[in-house]
Amino acid sequence: MGFFSKDIQTMNDLFVHTLRDIYYAEKQIVKALPDMIDKSKDPQLKQGFQTHLRETENHVKRLEQVFQLTGEKAQGVDCPAIDGIIEEANDVAGEVEQETVLDAALIAAAQAVEHYEMTRYGTLIAWAKQLGRNDCVALLQQTLDEEKATDKKLTQMAEGQINRRAA
Repeated sequence: MGFFSKDIQTMNDLFVHTLRDIYYAEKQIVKALPDMIDKSKDPQLKQGFQTHLRETENHVKRLEQVFQLTGEKAQGVDCPAIDGIIEEANDVAGEVEQETVLDAALIAAAQAVEHYEMTRYGTLIAWAKQLGRNDCVALLQQTLDEEKATDKKLTQMAEGQINRRAA
């Protein structure tokens, strides 16, 4: 099912497709975070990535609950956007030699991921409300709130110390 394929004919079809998109994305993030944890040198950043890995594992579980509520099978669809963000992060991280600059690059990459997730969850919440799927809204909102909190923490780390050290 491509993003604008004939398989998407209703708002519910679009909702389910986008659920599958973010489900795939979250699972890719679970795979990518251990590498970011290993590469980060700042102890606070490393701890933040470890915490977010645990949160992301819970995001996957919440999405599985949403799939269950909708009667759909929990499965992902390829998400070129998240694949590209992760690939770019790996490319940039591979080019950076100085540890303090690498931490700044890792934060930037993590925030690109967070912003992608926030757009997807915000959209899913709006569509769930429109579809009368209030049973799904609370689960999606909890995850969106966590994504926003993670983004805020990353900004605080970057602006508080990491970017300054990298400069």
